[in-house]
Amino acid sequence: MENAFNISKNLVLLGLVEMEELRYLYCVLSISLYSFILLLSVIIVFVIFTDTTLHEPMYILISNLVLNGIFGSSSFFPKLIVDLMTSSTTITHGNCVAQALCVALFAFYEMNTFTIMAYDRYLAVCHPLHYGMLVTNERIINLTIGSFLVTFILSLIAVLLTSKLPLCGNLINNIVCDNMSIVNLSCVDSSVSQLFSASASAVYICVTILVTVFSNLQIFVVCSKLSGESRQKAVHTLVTHLLNFSVFFVGLFFIFIRYRLVGVNLPVIIHILFSVTPLLVPPLFNPLIYGVRTHVLKIRLFHRWHQVSIQNLLKFY
Repeated sequence: MENAFNISKNLVLLGLVEMEELRYLYCVLSISLYSFILLLSVIIVFVIFTDTTLHEPMYILISNLVLNGIFGSSSFFPKLIVDLMTSSTTITHGNCVAQALCVALFAFYEMNTFTIMAYDRYLAVCHPLHYGMLVTNERIINLTIGSFLVTFILSLIAVLLTSKLPLCGNLINNIVCDNMSIVNLSCVDSSVSQLFSASASAVYICVTILVTVFSNLQIFVVCSKLSGESRQKAVHTLVTHLLNFSVFFVGLFFIFIRYRLVGVNLPVIIHILFSVTPLLVPPLFNPLIYGVRTHVLKIRLFHRWHQVSIQNLLKFY
C-alpha cells in the first residue's frame, strides 16, 4: 500500500531549486559561515577541555552548548554545500528522515542545555554558599547525558512515526528536511504523529521558558539587593544569559511562525528563512556571546592565542 502512495524514492528540495541561479554565491556564503562556526566553536571547546582551571560546571555546560551547535550546523551545511556545488536538488527519503532526526535532536537538546544553564546560574547567584554541594562536575555530566538520552528517545519516536507515513508528493518547500516537512507530504491521517510531536514540543518549550524566566527573575531580585563588585558580577551574569536567551528565543519564534503558516502559500525563500534561522543563529552567536561575555573564558582564549603566537614566532626564527 505504501509503495502505491509514494510517487518517488527521492524528494525535491525546492529551496535548492530557488537558489540555483546564485548557487555559487550561496555556496561561498555557506562555506564561510560553516567554517566560522566550526573554527570558533572548536577553539572554545579545545581551551575548556585542555585548561584544568575551566573544568567547572558552567564551562562544561558552555562546551556542551557549543558542541551541540556544531552538531546542529553540521546537520545541514555539508549537504547544502555539496548540493550547491553539484546542482543537486534531491534527497532520498531515508536521508531526509535521518536529517529530520538530527534537526529535532539539535533543537530539543538546545532547549535542555539552555534550561540547565539557566538553573545553574540561578543556584550560583542566589545560593552561592550551597552551590558547591548542589552542583558538581559529575552531576552536571550525568544530567547532560540523561537529558541527551531523553531527547534522543523522544526525537526518534517522533521521526519514526513520521517515516512510516505513505507520501503523495515529493516537493519540500525548504533546503533541509524536518519532521513537519515530511508530515505535510502525507496523504493519510497523520494525527498520531502530529499529536506526539506537538505535545513533546509544547512541553519542552513551556518547561524551558518557565525555568529560564524563573531563574532570571530570581537573579534580578538578588542583583537589586547587592552592591559593589558582587552586584556587577551578578548583573553581568544576568545580561549574558538574557543575550543567550534572546538568541534561543529567536529560533523558537521562527519555528512557531513556520508551523503556524503551514497551510499558507508563501514564497519558498520565506520557508527557507523560517527553517534555517533556528539552525544557524544559535550555533553562530552562542560561541560569540560566551567567548566575549565570559570573563575567565575570554582571558583563557587570549592566553592560549598568545601562547600559540609565541610558539609560531619562535619556530619562524
